Amino acid sequence: MNPMTYAIIRHRLYRIIDEAIITLKHVSGSAITNEGHDLMVSLYRADGTLLMGGVGFLHHLTSASEACKAIIRKFEGNINEGDVFLLNDPYTAALHTSDVYLIAPIHFNGELVAWSACFVHVYDIGAMNPGGFSPDSRDIYTEGFSSPGMKIIERGKMVQGALDTMLNMVRSPEMVMLDIRSMIACNNVAADRMKKLMNKYGKETVDKASKRLINESEERFRQRLLELPDGEWQARQYLSANDETAVVRLTMTKKADTLTFDFSGSSEQSRYAVNCTKWASLGGLFAPLFPLLCHDISWNEGIVRAVKMIAPSGTIVNCNRPAPVSVATVGAIQSVNNAACTTIGKMLASSEKYMNQASAVWHANHFSIFKFGRNQHNVESIGIFTETFAGAGGASTFADGVDVGGEIPNPISRMANVETVEATFPIRYLYRRRRKDSGGPGKWRGGTGGEMAVVSHKAPDGGIHFVISGKGSKHPMSEGLAGGFPGATNSYLRVTGDESDNQKVEQIQWGVYPLMGNDQLHVDWNGGGGYGDPLDREPELVARDFSEGLISKSSAYNIYGVVLNDEGELNKEETVLLREKLKMDRIKKLEVSKK
Repeated sequence: MNPMTYAIIRHRLYRIIDEAIITLKHVSGSAITNEGHDLMVSLYRADGTLLMGGVGFLHHLTSASEACKAIIRKFEGNINEGDVFLLNDPYTAALHTSDVYLIAPIHFNGELVAWSACFVHVYDIGAMNPGGFSPDSRDIYTEGFSSPGMKIIERGKMVQGALDTMLNMVRSPEMVMLDIRSMIACNNVAADRMKKLMNKYGKETVDKASKRLINESEERFRQRLLELPDGEWQARQYLSANDETAVVRLTMTKKADTLTFDFSGSSEQSRYAVNCTKWASLGGLFAPLFPLLCHDISWNEGIVRAVKMIAPSGTIVNCNRPAPVSVATVGAIQSVNNAACTTIGKMLASSEKYMNQASAVWHANHFSIFKFGRNQHNVESIGIFTETFAGAGGASTFADGVDVGGEIPNPISRMANVETVEATFPIRYLYRRRRKDSGGPGKWRGGTGGEMAVVSHKAPDGGIHFVISGKGSKHPMSEGLAGGFPGATNSYLRVTGDESDNQKVEQIQWGVYPLMGNDQLHVDWNGGGGYGDPLDREPELVARDFSEGLISKSSAYNIYGVVLNDEGELNKEETVLLREKLKMDRIKKLEVSKK
């Protein structure tokens, strides 16, 4: 087809998604959506295959494709123009019950030609714990409303009975309905723009361009794989939840123009809600693959064709119903993200052509803390601390990671302003800042994470409560590359009592806790992984990090082998001697271990 026409259609598909996302954010009243960007919008072919992946959490691009296919199977012969379907069952396609997919067929002249799909983390889903992450759940039945697919709009008219049934099961039904309406508006915009595109260029031309786009992505991705070395690369993630530690093991094999991700050897499914289903694991490995290997390729079905996943049934990465999965997005799915990021980084670092695109793991350990209770406006409110979306960048082969720099699986993630949170909830921030010694040491340092502390403030009930699904305080998860150290672990502290001898500091991780009176909640989150040996880092860069408060003097000395005086000035001669000593100590330890 005409190259100019093809380019225009391709760019117009991008813009359709952008316009739909803007609509979703403008209609939504939830900070997790319009500030944290916990969302996704994408376009799919008539058969449900991915046509154009949008931004947001990239785990959902392939999962929403499966959701479209599930709707096609379930409602064959009853898919009409103006219909909208809801799906949030994790064992059908969704990641967890709180991530509600709204899927809408797009018709042109009476023919089904495409689908639009979007999701947001809804305000509440009726789980036994408020907000959707339900650490107390031991099965799917206590994790809230769950549908394998139902019609909520029939030929343009609301199916009020279906919506009423869902809203009857959730806290704050008004806010949940606003989430639903934001996604309806999003899909309406996507459908309207797709129809206008076909009106202008014709259905056949748009269809031809869509096929070419998918084939082009497959060709370009397979060509890139051919340019990379064949081999096997492994990663291992330790995932702690409450009193249990699970292991996610990955062997990634690259052969010719294909990639295989094999999770054999991973732990059996957990009794806690950190499990994920096979569709969630598939989305989890694609979340870093799309930006790391295909940053300059359209994200669609063509890329998916070159990838195979092996995830044994009954494991933490492919659990069996009714295992609980409400914490999956910050649990096993994120460990799949991290392991895939590590193996892809190792493969890229093995290539002279692509080594500058290798990256250590970014922000490997989301924390999930939902606050709930009556706010200063005497309204019942539920919301997440969006600081976890601030993330931390992993180091590359030529530069430090970005401090508080987001994350790989969501290119547009961010945290809400302090003022937004304080205006909505009865809390006050004591501080929110970069966290010292959190970035993984290396020749290139991982980006720092952050730390925050809050107290209740003007709460009509004397305070509020919070739900914490805070895995990751026992084992570092932001892996480094090529000798780089991992980022720091997370930390969760609850301080109760007055500032006196009666004050108590408690490490917490899992469950529901009060934040009353003068109680304080302190949260530290992980930094990105480092790249290369810390002893190879330029001493001047270490001195700069110390002067900016990013590392401590003890880390400079013991990890980087850099000697600084009390004013932070570099002593070059003593630094050379110290680094030689530290390297000799390594050699002695290695010799002892061999004996």
